[in-house]
Amino acid sequence: MSTLRPLSAACLIALFGSGIALAETPGLGKPISEADIKAWDITILPDGTNLPPGSGTVANGSKLYVDKGCVACHGPGGRGGPNAVLYDDNAKLDRIEANKTIGNFWAQATTVFDFIRRAMPYTHPRTLSDDDIYSLTAYVLYLNKLIGENDTINAQTLPKVKMPNRDNFIIKFPDKI
Repeated sequence: MSTLRPLSAACLIALFGSGIALAETPGLGKPISEADIKAWDITILPDGTNLPPGSGTVANGSKLYVDKGCVACHGPGGRGGPNAVLYDDNAKLDRIEANKTIGNFWAQATTVFDFIRRAMPYTHPRTLSDDDIYSLTAYVLYLNKLIGENDTINAQTLPKVKMPNRDNFIIKFPDKI
């Protein structure tokens, strides 16, 4: 009796489940092309893989920070507004409630570029040019004292920026750094 129930259940699943697997689809959607996928395949790896051509400077980033409205959400100099604090020279990761800024928490500088590219400006994501993204990345890294005022950020220089908290993360693919 104890083996009869599981055997009956397996038979019912095989009998009725096979019809589901062979059923026609509703015909929704359309096949996606490689070009369609490429437009959304924008992941930037820690080693800089997939960074686009282009470059940016702190001076251009400072101007864009105001012109593109970053200041409205992140405050003057990234010191805080209604959204995340980007820079806080007093922020220390000594407690769970501490302000987690780009300079004291983020593990990779390439992640800054990747995040700005995907999500900023908040009201119009993915509308910035690659040069604008490099410039804003340079500005934010400069605010956090991670690069110099006259440094240029591009696909070669960005992965070389050493973030202070880089060793405090478990890296899934250490060979990509």
